[in-house]
Amino acid sequence: MSDVTIRCRENGPFIVAGNVTLTDHEGNPYDTSDRENIALCRCGASKKRPFCDGTHRETGWLAADTVPRPTT
Repeated sequence: MSDVTIRCRENGPFIVAGNVTLTDHEGNPYDTSDRENIALCRCGASKKRPFCDGTHRETGWLAADTVPRPTT
C-alpha cells in the first residue's frame, strides 16, 4: 500500500497525494484515476464539490492553518 499525504494549502484546498478512494455519503466512489493529486474544497463555495475549483480566491476565504507549536 502506498503512502498518502494530505497538505493544507494556505487559503486554499486540501491537496491529497497518493492512492486513495474518495466516496460520497452513499459510498459511491468518485473516479480520480486520471489524477496524481486531488484538491478538496475547504471553503464550501466550489461548484465542483468535493473538489476545489478555485472559487475560494473570488470569495476572499482565508485559512492559514498551522500545526500548534509546543509551549515551553
